[in-house]
Amino acid sequence: MTGIIETEHWIESAAGRLYAKSWMPDVETSQPPIILFHDSLGCIALWRDFPERLADSLGRRVIAYDRLGFGRSDARNDLLAQDFIASEAEHFVPLLCEQLSIREFVACGHSVGGGMAVETGARFGERCRAVITIAAQAFVEDRTLQGIRVAQQEFKSADTFARLAKYHGGKAEWVLHAWIDTWLDPARAGWTLDAALENLRCPVLAIHGDRDEYGSEAHPRHIAAGRGPVHIMPDTGHVPHREHPALVIKTIEDFLA
Repeated sequence: MTGIIETEHWIESAAGRLYAKSWMPDVETSQPPIILFHDSLGCIALWRDFPERLADSLGRRVIAYDRLGFGRSDARNDLLAQDFIASEAEHFVPLLCEQLSIREFVACGHSVGGGMAVETGARFGERCRAVITIAAQAFVEDRTLQGIRVAQQEFKSADTFARLAKYHGGKAEWVLHAWIDTWLDPARAGWTLDAALENLRCPVLAIHGDRDEYGSEAHPRHIAAGRGPVHIMPDTGHVPHREHPALVIKTIEDFLA
């Protein structure tokens, strides 16, 4: 592993501060950085060592941030609107790019963060050089809702909830309800990524586990259709980058090459 320089950042927004972190190889690179978008219960810390390993393998800067209300970013008390995926690309990604001097980039997201990567790619046009989704959803599927209902019951356990609070502190209750209440709301039934996918002009890589409890293989095939490769990982659930990080990184490396 080459030297990786880690830097912390605070992104100012009208709604509160966002915590961000970047990993930069200690060698000069002209390659566009990768922006990571976390999942519905995620944050920078839950990426674990994946960003550092990705930066090292690709020889380019990797940037991750905690969405408002998550991780070390400021708290929020409002309910998520049903357009929260598109709204992230509209309101917060421009601030991240502006304050960290990011011009061109690759958008990479896990689960709902994959949808945010797609929306970001659609909104930023040629500035987004590629989109990578990991276990993303493209529409509302019964498997997704059933997986959330199972998790809802599991989080009634004090031990399970404590693991969430370890990463989100006093925001954990909001984080949990933001996920469950938003997705189980009947108003969400008709949501899709279709409009954003139609506006994408960059290559797409869709990575998915064959045992993903939150979405079938229909999602990556829909996301990547006519836009790039689909990589279905065997014996893999909803978190491929934690279950098989080396394989995910190699898949991304081959795609970007």
